[in-house]
Amino acid sequence: MGKNYEIGDVVTLKKAHPCGSHEWEILRVGADFRLKCMGCGHQVMMARKLVEKNERGLIRKNQ
Repeated sequence: MGKNYEIGDVVTLKKAHPCGSHEWEILRVGADFRLKCMGCGHQVMMARKLVEKNERGLIRKNQ
């Protein structure tokens, strides 16, 4: 079973967005995630499998 992600958490991904940021805020959780780039605000949909594979860190919203 995969990790327990919640809306508002910030994940650090392996590859950087073209703006240079590695951090993404989770806006939607399910089979697909909606992620918002913390650098420029661009939003993308990404499969859960890809997020779990490329994740390098997780910052919980309540910490």
